[in-house]
Amino acid sequence: MLVLASASPRRRALLARLGIDFETRAAGVCERRLPGEPPGELSARLALAKAQHVFEQFGGARRVLAGDTVVALGGEVFGKPAGRDEAVAMLKTLSGKSHTVFTAVALVAPRGRRARRLSKTEVVFRKLAPRQIEEYCDGGEPLDKAGGYAIQGGGASFVRHLRGSYSGVVGLPLWDVWRLLREDGCEC
Repeated sequence: MLVLASASPRRRALLARLGIDFETRAAGVCERRLPGEPPGELSARLALAKAQHVFEQFGGARRVLAGDTVVALGGEVFGKPAGRDEAVAMLKTLSGKSHTVFTAVALVAPRGRRARRLSKTEVVFRKLAPRQIEEYCDGGEPLDKAGGYAIQGGGASFVRHLRGSYSGVVGLPLWDVWRLLREDGCEC
């Protein structure tokens, strides 16, 4: 059986769409960015670290999948906001601009298999009114989302255009997950 190394209800719901059996286990790893680390490399490194951490918890006997999402604008990386004020600041920065969402998925499996895939999606926000940002953040939705918004929730109205993987922006690029699992022999 597959283990999803995540506590995210969004990742659980997305993975369930593939119709495979899995269980979840949260992966507590340090998510600090290394100096000068590009956003895509950060996402890929963290996804692999999460998968490896949970793989070791199962003594190397289970196939483990993990994901990590990073929002980037220029050289700035937007992770999960620490609180409401940080979420407001993130959304003000993203307002009216194009940003990139990197979501990496990693698979660690018995027999030494370690593989990663990186989804890169361009998301263009419309110009947001300060009041709209404040009201959205008051609702609490942005607090556990990279970039401070949920494209599958109230943040959907912020998005003018998307080029790439919608499920990757939500948190688990299903095409990349399917490919990883198929390459490891999963009949999904």
